[in-house]
Amino acid sequence: MQPQHAAGEPNARSPEISVIVPIYNEIDSLPELYAQLTAGCRATARPYEILVINDGSTDGTDLDLDALAAADPQLHVIHFRRNFGKSPALAAGFERARGEIVLTLDGDLQDDPALIPAFIARIEAGADLVSGYKARRLDPLGKTLPSKLFNAVVRRISGIPLRDFNCGFKAYRAECVRELSVYGGFHRFLPVLAGERGFRIEELVVNHRPRAHGVSKYGLRRLIDGLLDLLTVLLVTRFRSRPLHFFSVPAVLLGAPGVAILTYLSVIWAQGDSIGTRPLLTLGVLLVTTAAHFLGLGLLGELLVRTTLRPSEIYSIRPPRPPRPPAPLADQAAADAPIAAP
Repeated sequence: MQPQHAAGEPNARSPEISVIVPIYNEIDSLPELYAQLTAGCRATARPYEILVINDGSTDGTDLDLDALAAADPQLHVIHFRRNFGKSPALAAGFERARGEIVLTLDGDLQDDPALIPAFIARIEAGADLVSGYKARRLDPLGKTLPSKLFNAVVRRISGIPLRDFNCGFKAYRAECVRELSVYGGFHRFLPVLAGERGFRIEELVVNHRPRAHGVSKYGLRRLIDGLLDLLTVLLVTRFRSRPLHFFSVPAVLLGAPGVAILTYLSVIWAQGDSIGTRPLLTLGVLLVTTAAHFLGLGLLGELLVRTTLRPSEIYSIRPPRPPRPPAPLADQAAADAPIAAP
């Protein structure tokens, strides 16, 4: 049942492809998942490794994983002592991945490992990160509607034109993975983090399948956590080197009406009216004071940035890549031909 590789076969060499699969209580899906992962990796005809991160499973998944790993040298298992979450699981996989192309997918069989060669082809064509897009999603309405709302908000705020940030099926160039810091709930925003670093991001339609075993780990709390994590992502990416710009937004939104209120009350007071007992005075002072606090946080952040920010955090350098082979003469002539006006 388990594939064995002799020393002369491709998988006896250092892996070119690393596949990372976080798993939590998926014992019923495990045999079929392993078979499909192995088939998808072997279809590439390249040395590969499969890194399964057992995120504190309590249903016996760990024992079955150990049995599979003992029979297959391409399968490596990392066991968490408890359930830490998907971001720490991906971080553990990224840290241990040895391949030049790193893929991630979920362990619930809803992602189709047969598409692994397609992801690799897109990376080799020039993309740094390829994110899956579930064009036809086979999930209940309670999952699809919050997901669409979340994707729309992230797309609007981040400026990254992906249609599905939540899809766990992704491929990365290794140099991209090495520059991504994954913690908290940042696994949802890896394309945002990569885009902020200047990496080229593409999207690939994937075959989404209904869940056959186990239960979904999705809930309303994940949607709320995701929106809060989005604010954190914006702070540590777009505003990492200029925190005052981040805190100045709520400062202006609160301070402007506060100043307007106090100006209005000052005019009334100058005309001889009493304003000391007016609730509007309390509101105006509260708004201005809160705005001053936000500005103070921004200035404190600027001070910390100037003393702690490393140069590697504000730019990303792309290493040279081998030139593509020249196109055949017929194709080159077509490429050099002028484009006709519409």
